[in-house]
Parts: sequence; structure tokens; C-alpha cells
Amino acid sequence: MSLSDLTQRINESIPLDFGSIFNNSIELFKKVWVQGFITLLFTFLALIPFYVLLYAPMIAFGISDPEAMNSQELPPAVILFMVLFMPIFFLGLMTIVLCLNAAFLRICRLKDLNEPGEESYFFYFKRDYLGKALLLSLIMLGLSILGTLACGLGIIYLMVPMSLFPAFLAFDKELKAMEITKASFALGNKNWLVIFGLIIVTGIIAQLGFLLCVVGVLFTAMFGKIPVYFIYKDAVGFSSMD
Repeated sequence: MSLSDLTQRINESIPLDFGSIFNNSIELFKKVWVQGFITLLFTFLALIPFYVLLYAPMIAFGISDPEAMNSQELPPAVILFMVLFMPIFFLGLMTIVLCLNAAFLRICRLKDLNEPGEESYFFYFKRDYLGKALLLSLIMLGLSILGTLACGLGIIYLMVPMSLFPAFLAFDKELKAMEITKASFALGNKNWLVIFGLIIVTGIIAQLGFLLCVVGVLFTAMFGKIPVYFIYKDAVGFSSMD
């Protein structure tokens, strides 16, 4: 579906219903909580190489000169490396999380519509999607920086359209990264308050797993991602060509 067709669908769609999306998210969560748990585990595993690369110079410096670590001061070269690597760290992490979240939304569609298909958690790590996800992550990083510079208030506004990126990545293969951005802002701006409320409420509920000996949050955390699937489904819908 082209960007113009998507924009037309969004403009002609009825306003999203908070209660309907919330209730549907709870029902679907009962079917995909295991898949959400696995997605979260893959996210944690993806963090490990980045943290190793980020702290490798510090570890190497400590091994080569243990006495210098007592001064609590790192060499300028180590600090410079960590500062320069930090944007790469965030960009790589955001790309992986974006692809995993898109795969989780695809699994949500399979379970919701009882469609045949493999529950592939690495479906969007293919060449056709990975480059697009990298550009989207770069856009998200730039928007986040701009939102932070706007006294932090910009982040509150931007969190709504940026939360929709995984859905358009998952279900609109034809769109380029910038077109996904435009479509997400079009949908987010039209239903900003409802989407913001869903993000906050489901995000709070997703953290209730801490009450179950803390580790329970691993099973509930992905609940906060499910409303994005129904937001896309209700506002854009799926065609037989998808």
C-alpha cells in the first residue's frame, strides 16, 4: 500500500476507541504472552555484545594497569572511545529492538487472525527490512535528541508517533523509512490522546510483574506493545494483499 493510500485510510478512519483496544489487548495477551517473553529474552541477549564492546576498553585498561584504576580516572583515549561509541551503541540497540518488536506484532497478527505462518522472531532481520530499520532507528535517535532539547516536552509528544514505527515496518513492506515516519505521524496526530493514554495505562500494567517476585515482569512487559497492533488494525486495517 502506498503512502497516499495509507494517509487516505487514516484520514477516513473513525476515531480509535480506548476501551475496545484495551480489552482486545488483554484477550490477545493471553495468547501471546509466551512469545512476548521470548522476544524480551532475545532483546536482553542482544544487549550483551554492545555492552561488551562499550566497556571493553575500560576492562582492558584495568587488566593492563590495575593500579591506575585506583585513581578512579580513565585515560582520555578510553573516555573518547566510549563517548564516540555511545551513539553507535544506541543506534544498534534501537535497530535490534525495532526489528524484534515488528516480529512480535507479526506474531500478534498470526494469533489474532488465526493465520498460518512461522513464528519467526528474526523475520525482520532480512536485508529487505534491516536497512529500513536502521534508517528508522537513526530517525528515532534524531527525533529523541530534538525532543530532549525542547525541555523534554518534545519527547512526550514524539513517543506517540514513534511507538507506531514497528507496526508500519511490520505490515507495510512497500514503505520507505521516511514514508513510515510520515504515516506514523499522520496516525499518531489524529489519535494522539487515545494512543498516549493506551501507552501509559498498558505500560503501568506491564510493570505489575514486579509484584510477582520481580521476575514476573519478564512475562508481562510485552503487554505494553500489543495495543500498537490493534491501533494499526483499527485505523489502517489489513487487505487481502498483505
